Amino acid sequence: MSDSANTTRLVMTLDLKDDPAGISAYRRHHREIWPEVRDSLLRVGVLRMDIYALERRLVMVMDTRKGFDLKRSFAAHAASDPRCAEWEELMKTFQQAPPGARAGELWTTMENIFHLERGRRPRRRRRGGSGGAGVPPRLNSERGFTPRERRR
Repeated sequence: MSDSANTTRLVMTLDLKDDPAGISAYRRHHREIWPEVRDSLLRVGVLRMDIYALERRLVMVMDTRKGFDLKRSFAAHAASDPRCAEWEELMKTFQQAPPGARAGELWTTMENIFHLERGRRPRRRRRGGSGGAGVPPRLNSERGFTPRERRR
């Protein structure tokens, strides 16, 4: 999860069941999302949502209003209209938990291990050194290169 001034970005993953017809249906449904579902997601605070696929693995990138609570917002979404509840139940028939998911969890939050952004200088890290002779440079996964790497 990453934050900017007014938004929160969530990145989640899940797997589709190993069923070519089901995978095709899942893709078709998302090309033709029901209007009630689209409107409800926007109403509960989703500002932007993209879903990417690599074979059966899906990754969802969701930008939301600051303070968005995933469980509460998606419960409100499903309860907002019978069609939204129907959509969510239908989508679950195509989905399975990815490796590392908690019991009962389908969409699973991913850990951000690297961030690069133009115009923002990485903060200096005080823990440990940045490597000496013969030690490869380190990449600070949250802030970019350590000060030593920027000089190279």
